[in-house]
Amino acid sequence: MAGFHGKGNGPRGGATLKDLKNSASVWRLLAGMFKAHKGALAVVALCIIVSALTSLASSLFSRSLIDDYITPMLQAPQGLFAGVGIGPDYHPLAVALLKLGAVILVGIVADYTYSLLMIFIGQGTMKALRSEAFRHMESLPLRYFDSHAHGDIMSVYTNDIDSLRQVVGNSLPRLLQSLVTIIATLVSMLVLSLPLTGVSLLFTLLIFRVTTALGKRSKKYFEDRQRNLGRMNGFIEEMVTGQKVVKVHCHEPQALREFGTLNEALRSSVFNANKIGNVIMPINSNIANFGYVFLAIVGAVIALGGGSGWWLCGLDGSALTLGTIVSFLTLHKNFTRPVSQISGEINSIVMASAGADRLYALLDEPSEIDEGRVTLVPVRRDGDRLAPSEARTGQWAWQDGERLVPLEGKVSLAHVDFGYVPEKQVLFDIDMTAYPGQKIAFVGGTGAGKTTITNLVNRFYEIADGTITYDGFDVRDIRKDSLRRSLGIVLQETHLFSGTVLDNIRFGRLDATDEQCREAARLACADAFIRRLPHGYDTVLDADGGNLSQGERQLLAIARAAVSDCPVLILDEATSSIDTRTEKLIQQGMDRLMRGRTNFIIAHRLSTVQNADYILVLDHGRIIERGKHAELLAQKGKYYALYTGSGLN
Repeated sequence: MAGFHGKGNGPRGGATLKDLKNSASVWRLLAGMFKAHKGALAVVALCIIVSALTSLASSLFSRSLIDDYITPMLQAPQGLFAGVGIGPDYHPLAVALLKLGAVILVGIVADYTYSLLMIFIGQGTMKALRSEAFRHMESLPLRYFDSHAHGDIMSVYTNDIDSLRQVVGNSLPRLLQSLVTIIATLVSMLVLSLPLTGVSLLFTLLIFRVTTALGKRSKKYFEDRQRNLGRMNGFIEEMVTGQKVVKVHCHEPQALREFGTLNEALRSSVFNANKIGNVIMPINSNIANFGYVFLAIVGAVIALGGGSGWWLCGLDGSALTLGTIVSFLTLHKNFTRPVSQISGEINSIVMASAGADRLYALLDEPSEIDEGRVTLVPVRRDGDRLAPSEARTGQWAWQDGERLVPLEGKVSLAHVDFGYVPEKQVLFDIDMTAYPGQKIAFVGGTGAGKTTITNLVNRFYEIADGTITYDGFDVRDIRKDSLRRSLGIVLQETHLFSGTVLDNIRFGRLDATDEQCREAARLACADAFIRRLPHGYDTVLDADGGNLSQGERQLLAIARAAVSDCPVLILDEATSSIDTRTEKLIQQGMDRLMRGRTNFIIAHRLSTVQNADYILVLDHGRIIERGKHAELLAQKGKYYALYTGSGLN
């Protein structure tokens, strides 16, 4: 659905033709919809034209009904003469009514057909938009999610796309039907009476001017409404996920105050956006009613005066009759109603452009750049050389063109500088090398840059200067999916997905068998508590593992990393939520898990890094000490202070 993708021009609202023209994001949406459903839309357009014309035909029939049937029948002999065949003949009227019924039936079928097709087109368009938005979201770098509230992102998929559904499913066909009705009705009015058409146009112009003036006053509130709705959703999402923290710290009163502020802002913007829109239709209806009365008076005066001048007739040259007046009054209603509807639909389209702009703001975010050429492939031994394998063999190699380089797990950082934003550097001249089988530990205070280094190895963020190499390849030359597939990670913040325990472990390697998942759980010492669950490995977890303790969730995260069987393992506070007794129980399993791999360990508990091959002490983004546990203690520097708890500042 590439046709839907395009850059918006800022949220808008209002009810003017100029605003409608400037609602570029909505027109991009409609252009994509036309491209995807042009055949069905052609049928819709045809049905709308047929529906409008049949409605017009029923209005015009009143002229013929009165002048050609009712009036002659009233003038026919009544009473006794009717019994001898001289009275009114109802047969022509019956035939005419049957023809009118057939026309109306065609209109009903056309209405039903285009309504059904628009449901299909509208829901298909929304499905395509949601799919494209989600597909693009999955390609965005972590920087985007760090800088945007999750609830606000979710609001794009619900409120903003739903506002577009209203336009596609309702506003677009009504707008087209109104335009067809206005054109056809105007032509019919000109045919019937030129002076009455002039009067009707004056009242229609008044309706349009009033609608435009009122619409301008509510314009800015539509943008506020969408923005405040996104803020509200973001706040609610934060409060729901953090409800335990709210209760622990008795933060309910403050949360209520903040919610009340956001709720009032949303109420105010919605009220201001809708208050004028809700009075437009009654005002327009009353103007149209005044026009109806005035037209009846003018028409009666002309008809009673026997107006026969060409300027008092219609384009067909016929004089103004009773049937013409009745038919014209019906046409006036049909003419002014679509004008009001167009103003309302313009209002809806421009309002939806605020949601469309937010959607396209997401779609226009640049995807994660990946210019790597080196890929990770399974290999097998063919004598003394490696050969690519179609099946998973447990052996991996980097493939650079025809060259295969065994995956070993040597990671080097040379003179690396980095800042999350250009004006604020957080890492300075980082130099280090991790060899296969080594345990490299990062220690330091909060915000020292420990996790940031591992994020750079993963290429979650791009370095500002220096190089990072992996088995001799610059990581920028390695495809990101291949790079990350070679890295097993246990994050400090554990996230579990809705599904069974087995499904969550298998998330680390989708082709893992049930037994391999269970073996990974045993390795992480998670098997014991899993077996105590109501259905063991088939127990369905609540959202984010809400029916497990934090320690149990972290054990599952460790099992997930174990089943991935990656040559490089990153443990970011992997045991931070596990009690000391459990930590000791799983330490042996962790040692088995880390054996033969390159391991990066981030820990605040220095007891967990004492057996590391190399310890790097960071302070404000710089490596200030490095060495083994005993060597660093002997230096009595920062590490000594952290370990003993003395001299901390």
